Amino acid sequence: MLALRLARGTHPLILLRRLMVAAASGGVGFLLLCTLAGAMARTEPSPEPLLRLLWCLVPLAATVQFAVAVARTDPSTRPRPGLSAVGLGPVRLTALAAVSTAVACTLGSMLALLVFLHLRGDLTGLPFDGAAPQLLSAEQPLPLGAALTLLGIVPVAAAGAAAIALRPRRTKPVDGFSDEGEDARAGAAPAGLPWGVALTAAGLAVESYAGTEAAVGTGAHPPAGVLAGWALSALGLAVAGPGIAHLCGRVLQSMRPGAVRLLAGRALMDDAVRIGRPLGVLSAVASAMIAATTLSRAGTTPRPFGELTELGATLVLVCTVATLFTSVLDVRHARAAVREGLRGLGTPASFLRASALLRTLILMVIFAPLTWAVAALAAVPLRH
Repeated sequence: MLALRLARGTHPLILLRRLMVAAASGGVGFLLLCTLAGAMARTEPSPEPLLRLLWCLVPLAATVQFAVAVARTDPSTRPRPGLSAVGLGPVRLTALAAVSTAVACTLGSMLALLVFLHLRGDLTGLPFDGAAPQLLSAEQPLPLGAALTLLGIVPVAAAGAAAIALRPRRTKPVDGFSDEGEDARAGAAPAGLPWGVALTAAGLAVESYAGTEAAVGTGAHPPAGVLAGWALSALGLAVAGPGIAHLCGRVLQSMRPGAVRLLAGRALMDDAVRIGRPLGVLSAVASAMIAATTLSRAGTTPRPFGELTELGATLVLVCTVATLFTSVLDVRHARAAVREGLRGLGTPASFLRASALLRTLILMVIFAPLTWAVAALAAVPLRH
């Protein structure tokens, strides 16, 4: 009830982000229901329903990541003076954030069920009744228990991830910067860069080996080894993202830097985890989509959901981009005190804008060619 009361009084932009979480959850729920309907329509055992269910993990992970980012930036769940006196300490605020996330995702899942039943023709009285009976296997009865179980995956996963990400930590701010990373020391290099590079290299090696050992042709599904290689490469980019962002900060501070470069480099090093992780995930998604676009011209790109494949790809892309922008807003809020302190010392606003622009440019210069290179290497085994 408290979560619903807070939702009624939130800022429209915060409410919009929650509605976006609900929409993403509804999209994933719709894909899960389509997978269930396709499995019920098959009369013989086949591995394709299991493959489609595994493909659903990608938009599911993107949606959970976005839900956690929205919960992290929600002002109503941040510790404030006086809340502990009324029984809203850090633990209860974490539980409140998890409940709010679960409510938004449950709303989206229920809407997905209504839309799914409506397009199948099970519900009548609205426009487009039974508009997609063949696509959604309307001739087969839908087991309600299995459908509700699948729809509960997104709310449970998102609420659990939000509770884990926002759990109280016993780390203290250092030098005025709040720590959200793996180390308690401000500006410390994240430990994931070597692991990320190793995972990316292993993924490319597995994909190359699988691509040369199996004849791909023009089938709808590439070999399982190629898909595993793609997954390893994407995971490697996501793990290496914070380390790459930290390295960008060090590059900015090298070779006799000026004040703008020093400030931009320091900010990148301190916020490497909060910015680098979603940026690494976006780089992984972008590289996969570039590779898929390249392969579509050769007729070898996988279409796990058939006509709904574009829906899954759109969900993943929108969620990753929205997560990045949400993380940027979180960083901006966390550094508000630092900006006010610099302005109090007489720092001009143009100086701060130049520092922010320089951080954006160095990240684009490093991540853009890296994304393209991984995408080009990933598409080579399937192109030949």
